[in-house]
Amino acid sequence: MLKKIAVVVLALAAIVLIYAATRPGTFRVERTARIAAPAEKIFPLINDFHRWGEWSPYEKLDPGMKRTFGGAPAGKGATYAWEGNDKAGAGRMEILESAPSSKIAIRLDFTKPFEARNMAEFRLQPQDGATQVTWAMHGPSPYIAKLMGIFFNMDQMIGKDFETGLANLKTASEK
Repeated sequence: MLKKIAVVVLALAAIVLIYAATRPGTFRVERTARIAAPAEKIFPLINDFHRWGEWSPYEKLDPGMKRTFGGAPAGKGATYAWEGNDKAGAGRMEILESAPSSKIAIRLDFTKPFEARNMAEFRLQPQDGATQVTWAMHGPSPYIAKLMGIFFNMDQMIGKDFETGLANLKTASEK
């Protein structure tokens, strides 16, 4: 009886491991919000890492988080590194592209709790007296992420943070 149970457990584990290997090699998470403010008012809140405390949900994960700003004061070349508790982790961001009031592209390197190299993008599009803001993150999906993705919906987990951040950005921009 124990042999049969062990064989079934091993077969199920093998199926899960094989299934994980067939999952996509990249991921993308994206959320959009309509903000009743001009792009010129929203853009500086995203383009300047010093202002992320006004809206980013990640800034509230660890009140004692160590932050280091470098490079340009804002826009292309601006850098931001953080080191925090288990929730905040550690990493570094750098603005690679900054097109006034329309697009910001950021290289996002996580070092803790796990290493990851991703890209984040913000797109701002004027729309009927308001601005449609899209926050997206994409990057490679290594095997361990594929395996975790079977049990955890990463789009929902990260997407929820993006939705909160966009809601905070809306509040900060519509003042």
